[in-house]
Amino acid sequence: MRASSRALVALLALALCVAAEAFYLPGVAPQDYARDDIVYMKVNKLSSTRTQLPFEYYSLPYCRPHKVAHSVENLGEVLRGDRIENSLYSFEMRLDQQCKVVCKIDSLTASQAGDFAAKIEDEYRVMMILDNLPVAMVRMLQNEDGEQLKTYERGFPVGFKAKIDADGAWVPPDVDGGDAKAFINNHVRFTILYHKDDDTDLARIVGFEAEPFSVKHTYEAPWNPDISILETCNAHRMRYVDYDQPPQEARAGEEVIFTYDVLFKPSDIRWASRWDTYLLMTDAQIHWFSIVNSMMIVLFLSGMVALIMLRTLRRDITKYNELETAEEAAEESGWKLVHGDVFRPPKDFDLLSALVGTGAQVACMFAVTLVFALLGFLSPANRGALMTAMVTLYVAAGYVNGYVSGSLYRTFKGTNWVLNAFVSATLYPGVIFVVFCVLNTLIWHAKSSGAVPFGTFFLLIFLWFGVSVPLVYAGAYHALKTEKIEHPMRTNKIPRQVPAQAWYMSDFVQVLVGGVLPFGAIFIELFFIMTSLWLHQFYYIFGFLGLVFLILCITCAEISVMLCYFQLVAENHRWWWRAFGTSASSALYLFGYGCHYFSTKLEVTNKISAAMFFGYLFISSALFFAMTGAVGFAACFWFVRTIYASVKLD
Repeated sequence: MRASSRALVALLALALCVAAEAFYLPGVAPQDYARDDIVYMKVNKLSSTRTQLPFEYYSLPYCRPHKVAHSVENLGEVLRGDRIENSLYSFEMRLDQQCKVVCKIDSLTASQAGDFAAKIEDEYRVMMILDNLPVAMVRMLQNEDGEQLKTYERGFPVGFKAKIDADGAWVPPDVDGGDAKAFINNHVRFTILYHKDDDTDLARIVGFEAEPFSVKHTYEAPWNPDISILETCNAHRMRYVDYDQPPQEARAGEEVIFTYDVLFKPSDIRWASRWDTYLLMTDAQIHWFSIVNSMMIVLFLSGMVALIMLRTLRRDITKYNELETAEEAAEESGWKLVHGDVFRPPKDFDLLSALVGTGAQVACMFAVTLVFALLGFLSPANRGALMTAMVTLYVAAGYVNGYVSGSLYRTFKGTNWVLNAFVSATLYPGVIFVVFCVLNTLIWHAKSSGAVPFGTFFLLIFLWFGVSVPLVYAGAYHALKTEKIEHPMRTNKIPRQVPAQAWYMSDFVQVLVGGVLPFGAIFIELFFIMTSLWLHQFYYIFGFLGLVFLILCITCAEISVMLCYFQLVAENHRWWWRAFGTSASSALYLFGYGCHYFSTKLEVTNKISAAMFFGYLFISSALFFAMTGAVGFAACFWFVRTIYASVKLD
């Protein structure tokens, strides 16, 4: 064993030891609170499924502390648009508080009232964090057995719209009569669930619930923040905020008082299970249906491939090896006749090498990310960890990109490996970077917190050129120094003419057909992934995703091998690009499904949001295109080399 290998093993062993000793992940370890300990609440952002544009919490005239401090954020949080800041909300552990005044706005300006009305119109929700738990509203759902299940809905609305009927009663905005007006949820009733240790009397927070209200507070004038008593919410007079009180309208000149209640409730939920309600899955059968559906596709393709490999190919190889004369060989037809051209380098082989290398890089990124997710390192409790891991692993997998593309480039007898490495290192990142810059400019113009700051922007550039590009060159140089892949057959000097092909054997038809089954293996799971991305739901079912990813790779490999065999049987030796495109075409169906999802499931209200959706959909489809294409190409490369290595030729 070489010294480098021994060092790697030692590092892995050390990492496992550390992981074994430290069960909890950094930043998500339990926090014990004694009675009367001060618990500080943080605010995150305002988000909406209608616009997909997050904004900072203090972009609205909410109560601000004297100094707004930003919490330490990881790369994933910044890219997601999270902006975690301190607030004026603080609680004494296990001490209920009623009618606490946060602050008072003497008079809303026209601009402030307009901002509130716009956010309410777009259904923005307030995101807060307490002890690493996001605030949520309780929603009761009924399962298949008729049981009521407690679920959480992330955040609470900024406000609501309503109308006044002829009797002065407040009705929903879809009821005729009166003009709809915007009202601010200026009172929030927080419910904090805690689990107490009977031995130490310490407690851990296991739930953070909120119930918003809109109430036009009144008080005994003049206003004094220290001694003034609210008439609409007075704990001493046993008067609390409810839904029957006049709401607070978002109108210029209005006086707004922000208040809150906090109730502490004991709970049997343990700290290790406190995320279960957030991640409650009521559609497990749908996921299993997806898995069974995908497995049926795999079994069908496996049967077809087995039939080709074990029966047809075996018979053909045996028969061909028993031929005694050149005249007998000349009478043969099918895949055996193209042995002198099947390994001929294709057109634009440098581009093909770069695409296959990029696909290998993306596949490694997804595979390793899934492994970390299955081990629990990328749980929703660790905010931004998933995005951070994907970016980091993509950069680190640049070495794989360089090695794969360099090895394939040498196989095609390419001479300029430096240029090939540069194309591999910049082709996909360059396209993604251009799309990302355009989207970031649009988001920045909308004054959204989703815009990446300049510091993070330059960090991404450094990760690209300072880390990823050198790793690609290192991988390409390693491929240059390793033994070249030799083909089992010599290539003829004069290319063999491809006979006329049936319409269904054309490149266009075969590529389109080849992408159907890989997409069919993932489209159900794809719905849940898109829902988590665009409807602000948690995605944590990485076990299902891991199975689907494995099935996807098997499906891509098998469909590519099967169609490649049919192509060779038709005496078409130009298989290189088709091997890549057969499974890669599933990305076209992914993009089409994304367009369908946009038109049927989302209610996007502005052009910037639409541009964000289709921009990120294009990036995802491009990465999926490279990954599935690389898997299909690798399978065909192995298949072609295997079958022609079994043929004996003089």
